[in-house]
Amino acid sequence: MIVEVVPAALDGQRLDRIVALIGDLSRSAAAATISAGGVEVDDEVAPSGKVRLVEGQTVQVNPAMFPTPDLPAPEPAVTFGVVYEDEAIIVVDKPAGLVVHPGAGNLDGTLVSGLLARYPEIQGVGSDPVRPGIVHRLDAGSSGLLVVARTDEAALALIDQFADHSATRRYEALVWGVPEAPHGIIDAPVGRNRGDPLKMAVVANGKYARTDYRVIGTYSSPALVSRLECRLETGRTHQIRVHLSSINHPLVGDPVYGQRRPTLGLKRPFLHAAELAFDHPLTGERVTFDSSLPADLQDWLDAAEV
Repeated sequence: MIVEVVPAALDGQRLDRIVALIGDLSRSAAAATISAGGVEVDDEVAPSGKVRLVEGQTVQVNPAMFPTPDLPAPEPAVTFGVVYEDEAIIVVDKPAGLVVHPGAGNLDGTLVSGLLARYPEIQGVGSDPVRPGIVHRLDAGSSGLLVVARTDEAALALIDQFADHSATRRYEALVWGVPEAPHGIIDAPVGRNRGDPLKMAVVANGKYARTDYRVIGTYSSPALVSRLECRLETGRTHQIRVHLSSINHPLVGDPVYGQRRPTLGLKRPFLHAAELAFDHPLTGERVTFDSSLPADLQDWLDAAEV
């Protein structure tokens, strides 16, 4: 059950819109969930999605009542890099701007559709038919490494490793300013932003989240910024972006958590998944994959002044 309190930002909005935001659904899917009795407002089953809610009301959504989604279709035109593949896994080098899986507002043109065109056998792998083979997150605006499972056995093994944090990820980031400590750990729970449900935030009742960062370089022009190496100890939605913004060093180029600072010519957040390591689901051998910075980020660094 998903439970949310209506924030001030959604005061007076229709229930179907709020449910769509909470469940990452289309408006029609949200309306169908409400009609099926899958939504309660203040512990009462909601009869209609047209009712307008006020700040402070409690909405409970039962994901088991979501309508069966349309399955993603193969799309050969979706392009992405592959750094490794075998009978169990595919390690993808995702370009920035490519959404990983279908969701509200992104029903086609996703990495999943591209994967289905190239690797049709992943259809049905895992528990979510809309996200076949997908075992961890990578934001649409981020680039870099993502492992995809080709079998149910591989999916279960990888999901377990991400859950117990034995799978490790290293990111490269560019942030505003220079952190006071050259090496630090941000240990702060992350959950939905009460003022804006489309965003995440550091919140007291959020999920445990921990990010290790290290300053690996600084630049003085075109602005005072720092290049960081970040290692995820957990994998919450938007975790690195939220954590760095919470210590007042948001990512350069981040339109959501960048605190309205200039983009300095970047067209997306400076965040790249540069290293991914895990135990191979078939052999148990520790495997590590690396990805160099893509051209847009490397060109920016080459033009900056130390």
